[in-house]
Amino acid sequence: MKLHPDNFDLECATVWSFPRRGKWATHKSDWRGNWAPEVVRNLILRYSNEKDHLLDCMIGGGTTAIEAKILNRHITCIDVNEEALERTRKSLNFEVDNKVKQRIIKCDARKMDFIKDNEIDFVLTHPPYADIIKYSEGKIEEDLSNIHDIEKFAEEMELVAKELYRVLKPGKFCAILIGDTRRNKMYQPMAYKVMEKFLKQGFLLKEDIIKQQHNCKATGFWVKKSKDLNFLLIMHEHLFVFQKL
Repeated sequence: MKLHPDNFDLECATVWSFPRRGKWATHKSDWRGNWAPEVVRNLILRYSNEKDHLLDCMIGGGTTAIEAKILNRHITCIDVNEEALERTRKSLNFEVDNKVKQRIIKCDARKMDFIKDNEIDFVLTHPPYADIIKYSEGKIEEDLSNIHDIEKFAEEMELVAKELYRVLKPGKFCAILIGDTRRNKMYQPMAYKVMEKFLKQGFLLKEDIIKQQHNCKATGFWVKKSKDLNFLLIMHEHLFVFQKL
């Protein structure tokens, strides 16, 4: 099995663009909204070291777990959705030449009591963008993708930020990828609302990386709408990298 991408280069600027999603190891793109392995690999290589303990508190399709295993990092994988956790377990069914550990636990990211204070070396996660994609269709009460109100979503993400600050070691980094949306044709800066909550909890903003979006399912339909109704399509996300001092 191929475990590494061809012609990989570490990103060195604040705009990232990956037109073709990598397909090495057990990576798949059929979990809607999951982040590209190129994003995860860049983050892990830049902000952690081998044998570090990583945390993804919204593991989703398992991308972070796969890259952590390949790159020789221990990882704790959390999600409130058992489907995501089972998918992550299956995605880790391949062999590598290291002995890293993976914890896969059903847990709410707002209350990770089993993780000790200052236990984690690097946090990286890709939360839902409010209810743009409903991952459990309202069936899981703790699922943040059931929240429509953006202010409420940001408030709940502040609780996540508080827990992440607690479990992260001083001096270490926390990266989140999150996008914006529109409501009633007006732009809603959801990413910056969430960013403010992380800053409020004590994090410092190390980087604001703009990630270009590609291959959005509805792009063709919405291109015509954008011209007819005079609004621009949102084709970028924010990859915030915070530091706990």
